[in-house]
Amino acid sequence: MSVQLLLVDDEPGLREAVKEYLQESGFNVQVASNASEGWEMLQQMTPELVISDVMMPQVDGYQFLKQMREDKRFQSLPVIFLTAKGMTNDRIQGYQAGVDAYIPKPFDPEELIAVVENLLNRRVKKGPVFRENGENSDIAELANQIAQIKALLTQRTSISQSPAPFKIDLTPREQSVLNSVAEGLMNKEIARRLDTSVRNVEKYVSRLFSKTGTNSRTELVRFALEHGLAN
Repeated sequence: MSVQLLLVDDEPGLREAVKEYLQESGFNVQVASNASEGWEMLQQMTPELVISDVMMPQVDGYQFLKQMREDKRFQSLPVIFLTAKGMTNDRIQGYQAGVDAYIPKPFDPEELIAVVENLLNRRVKKGPVFRENGENSDIAELANQIAQIKALLTQRTSISQSPAPFKIDLTPREQSVLNSVAEGLMNKEIARRLDTSVRNVEKYVSRLFSKTGTNSRTELVRFALEHGLAN
């Protein structure tokens, strides 16, 4: 069964061209001409990835993304923004809202396919940093990061703090997960503490990486300590 994608764009020509290319690459593509229509389609289908334009009338891509991230069903759904805007502040706004990738227009269709496949593969594999179960998990790497975090904590009082280089808005649950990661706890321990599943903790850690621009637990904790984000 082919992978189901949702494409949301108010430009008919681009929408049909992207849809056709994605279908030629083996994807099953549903299309919506605006965010409101896209939201209605999300209630009827379960896509594995959403591709959305940013500049749309009435409800723009940022608002559409915010709506998805506030719904627990779509919090971990990969989202790609197609945008003609290339300013850094616009990209930061998207990443803070939880977008997974940006592709500026005009773009090479092969690049879009590569980004789509990468995000889908990451969603399936989840990566060694997040996994603590299963034969493919990298326990040694995770243990190494936990050890590095605990070493960082011993130097906590000597780490000089400065304001974060960009605005970071964390939900209460994200803050709780960040505080726990900064204590050197593993995902299983955090899940028990917060009375949730390990998978949910993985999702929150992944979102913290996205919001802070970090790629590992060690980088996340160092960033949090340097900018006063962890209690």
